[in-house]
Amino acid sequence: MKPYLSVIIPAYNESKRLPLTLIDIDKHLSQAEYSYEIIVVNDGSKDSTAGIVERFGHLVKNLRLIDNKENHGKGFVVRQGMLEAKGNLRLFMDADNSTSVQEFNKMIPLFKEGYDIVIGSRDVKGSRLIPPQPFYKIMLGNLSNLIIQIMLFEFLRGIWDTQCGFKCFSEEAATKIFKSAKIDRWGFDFEALALGKRLGYKIKEIPIVWVNDLRSSVKLSSYVATLRDLFRVRYWFLRNKYNL
Repeated sequence: MKPYLSVIIPAYNESKRLPLTLIDIDKHLSQAEYSYEIIVVNDGSKDSTAGIVERFGHLVKNLRLIDNKENHGKGFVVRQGMLEAKGNLRLFMDADNSTSVQEFNKMIPLFKEGYDIVIGSRDVKGSRLIPPQPFYKIMLGNLSNLIIQIMLFEFLRGIWDTQCGFKCFSEEAATKIFKSAKIDRWGFDFEALALGKRLGYKIKEIPIVWVNDLRSSVKLSSYVATLRDLFRVRYWFLRNKYNL
């Protein structure tokens, strides 16, 4: 039977955090009235991430593993999961469970209203960050998003958190967007949203509860790589490299 929801979890060296995430997802979705599948896409982990998913297959309903032996990047594995998923709606979320799958329930009415893409946001009114981010991270995040807004203003104007790892797409939007997407690493979020806008899909940004794992850290090199991806996306749109 075709599932209503596909949950895609990109995972790289997540053997310590993934078990609790899978337990939380199973807790909420096992009580849902709709059908679902859970897809963990292993991104060439060097730890036991893939083995843990296989062992949890006996405990967590509708769980399956896509096991890449080499590391490709978060954008690559999210794209892979989106295109292999079967759900009418396709949600990707972080392996550290920074936003619980229960936040998806806020999205359902919006898809019924006609939205094609609904994204979680840490920057719109009503969102909650637990614990609050340090001031320097807020400033760095705001600066990064301002640059993204400037570079892709015709697509992302008014979207204030393009990088939150909790985004849901209709089946049609997911298929068309991720078949065209090119970015394999950090810049895939704003690329997917810009492609969605370019294809005429309606996007809604909603507040979410986001729990900050203090063990998580984004290196400066990741910000630099994201900026490089931003210039690539800008160039590809200008040169019509997406062939839309």
